[in-house]
Amino acid sequence: MTSFSAKIAETRAKARPVVFVVYPDIVLLDLVGPLQVFSHAPDPQTKTNGYGCAVVSLNGGMVTTNTVVSIPSEPVSQYLDAEIHTLVVVGGDGANTAMHDTHVLDMVNALAERAQRVCSVCSGALVLAAAGLLNGRRAVTHWDDCATLEAGFPEVKVEIDPIYIKDGNVWTSAGITAGIDMALAVVAEDLGRRSALRVARSMVTHMARAGGQSQFSPVLRRQLLDSTGRFEDLHHWVAENLCRDLRVEELAAKMNMSARNFARLYTGQMGLTPAKAVEAIRIEVAQTLLETGEKTVKQIAVQCGFNDEERMRRAFMRTLNVSPTDYRRGFRAD
Repeated sequence: MTSFSAKIAETRAKARPVVFVVYPDIVLLDLVGPLQVFSHAPDPQTKTNGYGCAVVSLNGGMVTTNTVVSIPSEPVSQYLDAEIHTLVVVGGDGANTAMHDTHVLDMVNALAERAQRVCSVCSGALVLAAAGLLNGRRAVTHWDDCATLEAGFPEVKVEIDPIYIKDGNVWTSAGITAGIDMALAVVAEDLGRRSALRVARSMVTHMARAGGQSQFSPVLRRQLLDSTGRFEDLHHWVAENLCRDLRVEELAAKMNMSARNFARLYTGQMGLTPAKAVEAIRIEVAQTLLETGEKTVKQIAVQCGFNDEERMRRAFMRTLNVSPTDYRRGFRAD
């Protein structure tokens, strides 16, 4: 195993040491998702990896996760004098115990004092809050833990919807995969958007989820609302037939229902009209094509059933508050 002094030398050479804090019963992806991002983010100046990563716990050794895999860690004592660029506290069911462990909180505070940036993934925000690091700040965590965070720490300005929030030098992220989005945003801030996009592309993940976006994707929202799957086949069919005249009568016929009965049942269950649902699906497909395709905005508008650029522009502005052209400029993985 590489010696601690060698690791510190390597980390300092890379200029941006990232320290992950773990404790028993973490969520494995809370750690390895952001760890993968930071471990492979290219620095355009040095042409090498932009970060040096370490995983630490109170006493070092193997730390359990919520899977069959345990992960190795180094004792925090080896990092109490180290310069830290980014500190990341991961989450998991163990956060409910860690947030009441004074040794863990002392560890986090000691490392935070040496860090330029402090982050949490998922329920790691509970640990940051218990350590007093979120007082007076906006913060988010997994939607299932937001109520706990809000009730236990009234000085924290909890927001339920965003996938991540940056407040000063403190970043918090929502559940599990949102930690990857946050890590990519950190890389973009440090090394530039091109470096973050290269990592996102290598991980086959999207770079389009800005922090203000909802924890719930439109697809997931539909699945949650349509818990019985009654409209699932219809939604797939709409996505594959966007060039059709998708009026309520055609959707109703696809469901073997009258237009009036279909519109009433769909709106009651899904919380929006069939017309709005079709527009939302058209926007989702257009977003993907703008991010990854080579077609012009006009061609995409036609392919997605908007028929002309202006109609698609109005739909984007109404839903995303950004034009298709600006969306492509900001999120295209070039």
